[in-house]
Amino acid sequence: QVQLVESGGGLVQAGRSLRLSCAASGSIFSINFMGWYRQAPGKQRELVAGITSGASTNYADSVKGRFTISRDNAKNTVYLQMNSLKPEDTAVYYCKFRSIYANDYWGQGTQVTVSS
Repeated sequence: QVQLVESGGGLVQAGRSLRLSCAASGSIFSINFMGWYRQAPGKQRELVAGITSGASTNYADSVKGRFTISRDNAKNTVYLQMNSLKPEDTAVYYCKFRSIYANDYWGQGTQVTVSS
């Protein structure tokens, strides 16, 4: 049974930083893609940042220059460094791992709240 455990969310003031972590436990083979998504109330879940096994990254336009995604393959862990946070970044953040067999695994979500 694969589980993704997220940590690092919380309440911060605008302009401050947070770092999210997501670690996989259990047997998970050949992770191809790791990503962070978020869902704000009344909105659809959106991709915030992704990173492939080859370390190629992509970001939503709204977070470019402020957020950085990174991964530690040996630890099956992905991170999201979030700087210069804005109130509009407030959402539940989810991590997702995709294996080379196209199996998706989701974390339980962690709340990020940015106050103005």
